[in-house]
Amino acid sequence: MRRRTFLLTGLGATGALILGWSLTPPRQRLRAGVLPSLEPGHVVLNGWLAIAPDDTVSIITPKSEMGQGIHTALAMIVAEELDCDWARVRTVPAPIDRVYNNVAAIVDGLPLHPDDMEAAPARALRWLAAKAAREVGLMMTSASSSVRDVWDVARDAGATARAQLLAAAALRWNLPVSDLRTERGLVIAGDRRLRYGELLGEATTQHPAQVSRKDPSRFTLIGHDQRRLDAQDAATGQLRFGMDELPDGTRYAAVAMPPVLGSRPRVYDGAAARARPGVRAVVALPGSEYGDTPGVAVIADSWWQAEQALSALNVQWTDSPHVALSSDGIRSTLRSVARSDAGLPHRFRGDANAALQAAHAVHEASYDVPYLAHATMEPPNATVLVTDAQVSVWTGTQLPDVARRAVAQVLQRAEREVVLHQRRLGGGFGRRLEADIVAQAARVAAALPGTPVCTIWSRRDDLQHDIYRPACAAVLRAGLDASGRPTAITAQTASQSPFKAYSRRIGFAWTARTPDRTAAEGLWDQPYEWPALRVGHRELDFAVPVGLWRSVGHSHHAFFLESFIDELAERAGSDPLQYRLDLLRAHPRPTRGLTTAAREAGWSDAPMRAPDGRPAAMGLALHQAFDTVVAQVATVSLSAERRVRVHRVVMAVDCGLAVHPDGVRQQMEGAVIFGLSAALHGEVRIVQGRVMTGNFHEYPLLSMRDTPSIDVHILPSAEPPAGVGEPGLPPVAPAVANAIARLTGERLRSLPLRPTRASRFVAEGTDSTERAERVEQQTP
Repeated sequence: MRRRTFLLTGLGATGALILGWSLTPPRQRLRAGVLPSLEPGHVVLNGWLAIAPDDTVSIITPKSEMGQGIHTALAMIVAEELDCDWARVRTVPAPIDRVYNNVAAIVDGLPLHPDDMEAAPARALRWLAAKAAREVGLMMTSASSSVRDVWDVARDAGATARAQLLAAAALRWNLPVSDLRTERGLVIAGDRRLRYGELLGEATTQHPAQVSRKDPSRFTLIGHDQRRLDAQDAATGQLRFGMDELPDGTRYAAVAMPPVLGSRPRVYDGAAARARPGVRAVVALPGSEYGDTPGVAVIADSWWQAEQALSALNVQWTDSPHVALSSDGIRSTLRSVARSDAGLPHRFRGDANAALQAAHAVHEASYDVPYLAHATMEPPNATVLVTDAQVSVWTGTQLPDVARRAVAQVLQRAEREVVLHQRRLGGGFGRRLEADIVAQAARVAAALPGTPVCTIWSRRDDLQHDIYRPACAAVLRAGLDASGRPTAITAQTASQSPFKAYSRRIGFAWTARTPDRTAAEGLWDQPYEWPALRVGHRELDFAVPVGLWRSVGHSHHAFFLESFIDELAERAGSDPLQYRLDLLRAHPRPTRGLTTAAREAGWSDAPMRAPDGRPAAMGLALHQAFDTVVAQVATVSLSAERRVRVHRVVMAVDCGLAVHPDGVRQQMEGAVIFGLSAALHGEVRIVQGRVMTGNFHEYPLLSMRDTPSIDVHILPSAEPPAGVGEPGLPPVAPAVANAIARLTGERLRSLPLRPTRASRFVAEGTDSTERAERVEQQTP
C-alpha cells in the first residue's frame, strides 16, 4: 500500500470513529462500577443510593462537603423522587468512579456567551463536551456546579429506585403497579403497607421499562426549607474534618518551607532536630509538579513537637532567582501592559475601536486588584499510611481522583493501590482543588512505613505558600454619544492565567495550552447590550503561584465593570439603576434582579444617615456568573478615621429553581462576607521575593462586629438549578465602591478599598427624616 493511501485510509477511519462516537448518546451515569463503603445490610439500588432493612436511606454523594450544604441538597433531590422519610436519610461519600465525573463544570466552562447558548453550534459543542467529560473528566467539586451536575441524574436515581420498589411490591401482592402508591418510605395499596426495607430483595431484581419523575407541583422537599443533615453536629461541635478522623498510632509532621519564592534547602542539621523530644524522623522534600515546594519535614509524636523541632534544623536556603520580585513591581507591570496591549480577544461585537474614534467623547478608567489567599479555616493537611500492600490517605479534597493520582505518582505506586478516604473540608474556595499538600504528605509518610503520618501546615505556611488568586489590572474605555450613552466599550486586562497554571499542575493537557476563559470572564460574558464591544486579555508569567479562587475571574472583573458603569452613569447625570436598565432592555432576568434589589433596599442615589448619625450612601451592582444573576445594593458609611462600614446588603438572586432555599440564602450570606473580607482587607504583599503576609493580623477576615445585615431575596423560577456557591461574591466590591464614590466623591479603582477622603455630606440634617428613619429601621 502506498504511504499516501495508508495515511488517508487511517485518517478516514479515525474520522469515522470520532463521528460515530459523537453521534451516540452520553453514557449512563446511574450505575457505578465501584461500590461505596456501607454498613452491613445496606442494599445498593444504583450508584446514588442504598437502603437498609431498617429503612435507613444512604445517599451516595460524589461532591465534597465544605460547608456549602451540597450533601443536604443532593439528598433532597434523591429523596424527593424516592419518596422516602427525610428523617431516615443520611449521606456517605462516593467511591472514585467515572460515573461521578463532573459534567456540568466542563460544559459550563466552555467559552460561550450566555446569549449564544441556544444556537445550534453551541448546543453541539455542549453535547460533545458532556460526552467527553463523562469519559475523561474529573470527579470535582468546583465552579458552583454541584447541584447543576447532579440535578438530572439524582432525580433519575431516586425515581428509578422508587419504580423498583413499586414493582417489587406489585409482584408480592400480585397487583398492577398502577394500583400502588408511595409515601414517606412506604408502598401502599389500600389498607396494605410495606416498608421499603422489606422489599429490598425483590427490588434488586426489578428493571422497570418506564420511569417517570415527579411533577414539580408535587414537590414536598425540593424548593422547601429543610434542616441540614449536618445541622445538629455543627451546632454541637461534633463535625469531623480531615485532621480530626485519624487512625490509631498517628504521628504528626510539620514542614519547613522556603521563605523566598524559588529557594530550596541547601543544608540543614537533621541530627539536631532528631534530638528534640518526640521526634521520629527528618525528611527532605524535593517538591513536585503538583505545586508543593521543596522543604524539610519533621515527624514527631505531636504536631507541636514537630513544629518546635523545625527551628533546630537551622535550614540554609539557596539564593532565589526571584529576589527582586515584589507585588508593587508586578502591579506596575500589569498596569503598563493593560494600557498598551489590547491582548487576545475573548469577545468582540462590531468594530469597537472605530466606534471609539467616532464617539462624541471617550471615558477611560484603569483598575487593579492584588493577589489574594484562600485562608480556609482548616489549614492544609493530609494523613497518609504507606504499607507494602497499599497506601491509605485521609483528607478533604475537592478533586479526589487527582489527589489519588498525585499520591500514586510521587510514591511510584499504581493508582489502584491508593485508597482515599474522603473527609469533610473546613473550607475550600478552590484551594482544595490542588494536590500539593497530598503529594507532600505522601512523601513525608513514606519515611515512616507502617505508621500513619498527619502533615499539617501552620497558618503562616498556609498564607505564605498558598496558590493565590492572581493580581490583575484593567483599562476600560467607553465611547459616548452626546447624551452620555455608550456607543462602544473596550476592556483590556493583564494578569497571570489561573486556570492554565492550575491545568499544568494537575495534568489538564488541553487547557494548559489553550486560552484561559477565566482570565477574562466577568467582562465578556455579561448581559449588557453594548452596541460594540471588544474584550482582550494578555497573559503574563511571574514566579508567584496562582490558581482558582472563589468565583475566579468574576471576583475582580465585576469590580472593574460595575465600577466603570457607575462612572458612565455619573458622567451622563443619570441614576445608576436606570442607566443599567437602559442597557438591559432585551434581558428580563437581570432586569428583574436589579429592580427587585432596588425595591427591597429602598434604592436612592441621594445621601442618607446611618444609625449613629453619620452620612451614608447606597451603591448597587449587578453580575451574572455560573448561570445565576445577582443584584446587590450596599449601604455604606465612613468613620472619622475613614474606615469603611457596610451596614446592609440587599440582594436579589435568580438561580433557577432553588432546591434548598435556606441553603441558597446561607451561601449568598457567606459569599457577601467572603467578598467583603477581600474588598476591605484582602491583599497578599510580596517584597524581594518573600510573601510578607503571615497570619490573620496581616490578612484579616471580616469580623462578626463588622458583618452587615444581609437580606437575600430568591426570585421564583421554574428553570433548572443554577450555580449558588460563588455568584454572590462578585457584586459586593463594586456595590461598596460605588457607595463610597457617592458618599465621598472619590472613585476608588484599586482593591482593597481605602478611602482618602471623608464624606462630602455633613453628619446631621443632610437628608430627610423619613429616609434617615428608614435606614435606622433596616440596619441593626
